[in-house]
Amino acid sequence: MIYHLSLHNAGLFAGIFLLFISLPALVMPEAARNWVRSVPRSFVLGAALLTIALIWSYWLLATMEMGEFSSFRKPLMFALPVGYVLVLRFVNEFLAVRSLGILYLLAAEPLLEAAFLRYETSRLLVTVFAYILIVKGLFWVTMPYVMRDMITWGTRTIGRWISLNAVILIYGAIILVCAFTRY
Repeated sequence: MIYHLSLHNAGLFAGIFLLFISLPALVMPEAARNWVRSVPRSFVLGAALLTIALIWSYWLLATMEMGEFSSFRKPLMFALPVGYVLVLRFVNEFLAVRSLGILYLLAAEPLLEAAFLRYETSRLLVTVFAYILIVKGLFWVTMPYVMRDMITWGTRTIGRWISLNAVILIYGAIILVCAFTRY
């Protein structure tokens, strides 16, 4: 185990995250739609998210047990910041999308680890959310235009935008209720 995160805490984090991303979209739909449309091309947001991913990855690399691969720790700890600088310098296209995809991939592991070998059926809410993060993360890192297309589809009409965010809000609320009552 890398994170030692309980299912209760994983459910809290997942539920609060889903509420955090859906509530502004329901309270201020037009402003949120306009902001979401600007996310894929935002270099500042991409650099900030990539910095968070660098810190998280560096911490993981420094603290995790690598077994027979522990001899690679120092070269990787050198290569990680070098790669970060190179990505900031040469990957201007959809940097925010790629960075968010990396963070989604990093965030899925503690959620899956927390739900591993738990007997509650409601753990599947967290597990499904983690696998959604993984699939989106893989697509957004390798094919970032997919996020742009998803945003275009989701923001095409105000009804679709509100419906999508209402579903996200309900799913987050269900995870939070399960975190308090079941885990």
